[in-house]
Amino acid sequence: MDTIGKRLRVMRKQLNMTQEQLAQRLGIGKAALSMIETGKAGLSTRNKNILVQDFNLNPEWIDSGEGKMFNAEPDLTPFTLRTDKSLPLQSVPLYSIEGTAGLVPLFAENSEVKPINHIHIPNLPKCDGAIYIVGDSMYPLLKSGDIVLYKQLSDVRDVFWGDMYLLSIDIDGEEYITVKYVQKSDQEGYIRLVSQNPHHADKEVAIDRVRAIALVKASIRMHTIG
Repeated sequence: MDTIGKRLRVMRKQLNMTQEQLAQRLGIGKAALSMIETGKAGLSTRNKNILVQDFNLNPEWIDSGEGKMFNAEPDLTPFTLRTDKSLPLQSVPLYSIEGTAGLVPLFAENSEVKPINHIHIPNLPKCDGAIYIVGDSMYPLLKSGDIVLYKQLSDVRDVFWGDMYLLSIDIDGEEYITVKYVQKSDQEGYIRLVSQNPHHADKEVAIDRVRAIALVKASIRMHTIG
């Protein structure tokens, strides 16, 4: 692999992406990408930066072929329903909860919250956004620092019992953001929040304390490659 174009093609194949999909991500035409891969055109700094930032490509490898292809390897776990229809490729906005003041303004109909990045994922159902999670209540399925991709719900009563949700809960006027399994409660007007981690007890929460809710569609864990 003695050219950048050939290495780019190998990377694309490794990611199981078509020329059309990668070209869409780079914001160029399929013909332009083909010219880069065949060595008839160069890889711009802008496009190389996209590859490094969004696909964790090792810049030394794409430039010279030295080192490993990727700096890190994403571990994607989908949580799909039978009725879900996957999209070939979508650009999912990634948000910082610290910068949005919680889920409520993020989920607002005319939200002006700006994403910190975009995640480009093939073969997943439609997602509205993604955030980093904090805490170990869903460990080992999810750990602090993982990314969850979600689909917003307008009403907590629309939940599918037993599925995993991203929730904003009002506790004494403070917003508590968590990811939990939501189960039906024996108490009228309540839901039961269940953790994956056995060290975290189940919680009964009044429905009217749920300020925002979204169905978790997938999670991403980044593994550093040595």
